[in-house]
Amino acid sequence: MVGAAMQNDFDRNVPFDLEHSLDLWGYFWSHPSALLQGLPYSLTLLLILLAHEFGHYLASAFHQVDSSLPYFLPSPILGTFGAFIRIRSPIYSRRALFDIGIAGPLAGFVFLLPALAVGIAFSKVIPGIAHAGSHHFGVPVLQWLLERAIFPGVASADIYLHPVARAAWVGMFATAMNLLPIGQLDGGHILYSLFPSRHRAVSKALCILMLPLGIFWSAWFFWAVILWWLGGRHPAIYDSTELGDARRKLAWLALGIFILCFTYQPFADGGL
Repeated sequence: MVGAAMQNDFDRNVPFDLEHSLDLWGYFWSHPSALLQGLPYSLTLLLILLAHEFGHYLASAFHQVDSSLPYFLPSPILGTFGAFIRIRSPIYSRRALFDIGIAGPLAGFVFLLPALAVGIAFSKVIPGIAHAGSHHFGVPVLQWLLERAIFPGVASADIYLHPVARAAWVGMFATAMNLLPIGQLDGGHILYSLFPSRHRAVSKALCILMLPLGIFWSAWFFWAVILWWLGGRHPAIYDSTELGDARRKLAWLALGIFILCFTYQPFADGGL
């Protein structure tokens, strides 16, 4: 339904409006065939999230760690609150923890990168479109770079993202949030596997650093509190085995992906 509403707004050259999308739900209930136009957004987003979670799942299976298949969380705002898998058995080695933690973001990024490129290629140039409507989305570094390549000389505020590109944007947002090196987020697992003794201190410090970001997006205050509460907790792993150079290089790659996908102001002016 969210994807169909986005496509409807895109086709009419009007900015995405959450209230308008909710109003359309009654129409979609009476005319279910109209939901087909939402498939480009929803299938792209589900594919990115599914790849992310199956990265975790397959890494867990490789290390013989019992885990569930992915659970998806629906949302009337962007279609989903994301997905997750349940780890149902202990992780006994730092290498297993690292592989399970990093496999999700890497797998998701492999799918979101081409989706973003294709989606931007199908986007439109409409002056000031990003500042119109009730919901304003931030521009991660990766999106900015691809927009400069595909629409040289055009400001990001003048590019109306196709729903496929918006799905990739949601994937970037989820990837960046998961890669925060805090608690038991994916980034927290990577941090713990690299520096077990520093995990708690780094997690707490980053929660404090989140507070100033609340000036740009008020939800950072919420996440700072929640992650402060959960951030110092991580199941202990008593393993002195070194990760090795290959895994440390992958950790740098994960940091690069985080920088490319992160934006300090994901939503602005009341936009979520």
